[in-house]
Amino acid sequence: MIDVTKLTQAEIRQQGIEAITVALGPAGMGLFMYQFEKGSGDYTRDRDKILGNPTIEEIVARIKQRRESQVENCE
Repeated sequence: MIDVTKLTQAEIRQQGIEAITVALGPAGMGLFMYQFEKGSGDYTRDRDKILGNPTIEEIVARIKQRRESQVENCE
């Protein structure tokens, strides 16, 4: 096992790519790496639009409400 504490980030990345290539082959490595494409957008802004900015009390109330409805649905 390699002592990763002595490797740079670039060396760790290279070792990882080599390990994936050995395990999956070049085509499989390409498909695996494709999953980590950067993408686009602003997650924080979009999340705030969807979820708003609830208080802790509102979050707790939603959790309690959901739990109660789950119990009712099981009966």
